[in-house]
Amino acid sequence: MKYQQRVEIFRERIAEVIAASGLNHSRFAASIGVDRSTLSQLLSRSNLRLPRADTVAAIAEKYQVSIDWLLGLTNQGALGADLLPGPLEFEDFSESSANKRLLQWHQEASDYKVRYIPATLPDLCKIEEVAGYEFRRYGMGRTDQSIRDTHVLLIQQRREQSEMEVCQSRQDIEGFARGEGIWCDLSPQIRSKQLEHMAMLVEELYPRFRWFLFDGREIHTAAFTLFGPLRAVIFLGQSYLLLNSTEHIRLLSRRFDELIRNAVIQPNEIADYLRGLMQEIDS
Repeated sequence: MKYQQRVEIFRERIAEVIAASGLNHSRFAASIGVDRSTLSQLLSRSNLRLPRADTVAAIAEKYQVSIDWLLGLTNQGALGADLLPGPLEFEDFSESSANKRLLQWHQEASDYKVRYIPATLPDLCKIEEVAGYEFRRYGMGRTDQSIRDTHVLLIQQRREQSEMEVCQSRQDIEGFARGEGIWCDLSPQIRSKQLEHMAMLVEELYPRFRWFLFDGREIHTAAFTLFGPLRAVIFLGQSYLLLNSTEHIRLLSRRFDELIRNAVIQPNEIADYLRGLMQEIDS
């Protein structure tokens, strides 16, 4: 699911929560620890950002809806008796080294299968030009650190015991190939180079690295990573939401299983698919 779609789903669902609460906007804002202007901004159609992770958690806890529902991960809104809010932690790019934490979590899960839905392209597959472009565009972090992190993830994935599944929409990859959205200023030459690099990597790393593509017109999902049974991390744009409870991890695992079942392009087809997109760029 694209970031703007997540924002739209969140706006619709928080409006549902407000309506069900019976409170006016001022009282609802106070109940979740924000002022009315902040709530008005979240409800505005001109808003392009998700709220802070602690605001999402406050809504979920106060009004007994799941974080997964608010973020569009599930259509089940109310928390069932078998799914209670578990321990939560938040990582904000502006306040801590989130990339360092992510590398640490990857290393801790080295004996387990990592399951990953990227926000853009899979991190370990990015070439230096694309990693640099993303960091310059978003204005956060450091390009050299991003490139080093990519190399570390790739080295880890080349270990025999490493196993990773990646799942995202085919529209994400086709949009990249065509230079749409955030990729509009990335040259065709760099996009073609990135596609070839990814095709070579998936051939080298298969079957330890399995990449599935679903049809984004039929299925929507937020970006998240499952570090085996240890933890789950949901990407919220400028922040990470860290989930440690067994039930939340199981819920996201079932969601990942569903995405794989609905994949339209299988891991053994990815390399040919990527090279087909390269031909469209070069033609």
